[in-house]
Amino acid sequence: MPWKTRSHLDERMSFISRMQSGEKVTDLCKEFEISRKTAYKFMDRYSKHGPSGLHDVSRRPHHCPSQTPEAIKSLILSTKQDKPTWGASKIREWLMRKNPDLKVPSRFTVHEILNRYNLVTHRTRGRRKDASSYFRTPVTSSSVANEVWCVDFKGQFQLGNHRYCYPLTISDHFSRYVIACESLEDTKGAGALPAFEAAFEEFGLPDSILSDNGAPFASGGILGLSRLSVWWMRLGIKLRRIVPGHPEQNGRHERMHLTLKLETTRPAAGNFLQQQEKFDKFREVFNAERPHEALDMKVPSDFYKPSGRPFPKELPELQYPLHDSTKMVGGNGTMKFGKFAFHLGEALSYQSVGIREEDAGLWRISFMDLDLGLYDGDEKKFKPFINPKQPSLG
Repeated sequence: MPWKTRSHLDERMSFISRMQSGEKVTDLCKEFEISRKTAYKFMDRYSKHGPSGLHDVSRRPHHCPSQTPEAIKSLILSTKQDKPTWGASKIREWLMRKNPDLKVPSRFTVHEILNRYNLVTHRTRGRRKDASSYFRTPVTSSSVANEVWCVDFKGQFQLGNHRYCYPLTISDHFSRYVIACESLEDTKGAGALPAFEAAFEEFGLPDSILSDNGAPFASGGILGLSRLSVWWMRLGIKLRRIVPGHPEQNGRHERMHLTLKLETTRPAAGNFLQQQEKFDKFREVFNAERPHEALDMKVPSDFYKPSGRPFPKELPELQYPLHDSTKMVGGNGTMKFGKFAFHLGEALSYQSVGIREEDAGLWRISFMDLDLGLYDGDEKKFKPFINPKQPSLG
């Protein structure tokens, strides 16, 4: 079971998760067919950088505000205090002139230090949302139906015709109502999208969706955005993600999976059509017949009702009235900025983004009200913001 090219991040995360749960490194190395040297390399990356360290190439910026020496950080802040109208570019240039031997960080890092201490004047009303408000919102309870939908792929299994089935499951967090259970041939977004379209058309839109960090719900790109999660955002659905390696944070959904596996896969059906029939029957019984201890021995259908937010026929047009301009991301995820181009990720293909000059030569790139990063006009580089550390959702 060596690393797979198509899902290398999932494989590495699985290895780390199982190692942290107490399994022996030697046994895991034999199962995954990797050397101890490789295993310890990724264990070290994970301990230092978290999930982002498991990518082939770290996506961390070379200059991180949190790694700037405190003395230099204090010098930047004191300079801003003395010269409140100066931006990052002027402060950096002034410091380099006054202290030729001082290793002043990049303009991007100076800007982010000022931003961290609320010393950057934004031309927006109020503070902008950071990634934590989108992806790391704890889910400990819900009070009404459709406040949170839980989604996941139950582990694949082999059908009688030797083809593998990947069940996509959707449930309502409050009522535990199983909204969908679709037998798919893979975990790619192409198969998941029509399943969600059908669910939205029948049950309306939820306020938020809770998922893990794997495909197709998330990706290894900027802020973990995927085509599917970008579509959810366009529909006005908040994104919530569990901490990698902690499926218990989607515990209600995982508990339903145990029942699903027991009642529909042992034995599995002979083909996809037969298996879908078993899934459909499971949904009927689970939702309307099977008493649930957590619901006072009532059934999920006693508590669930469709959402009052209908699935729109067309997505609303994105507008950025407080930005300097709007640009369309190309089909390959690349955005042009003057004569230069940089990659934002295929998840944002054909999406409009807002551009605002934050400081001389520094341009903030935003998708909806989520800030993605800064484009440095001098270096001709785009520098994405760092994913915030995920808090426990326990």
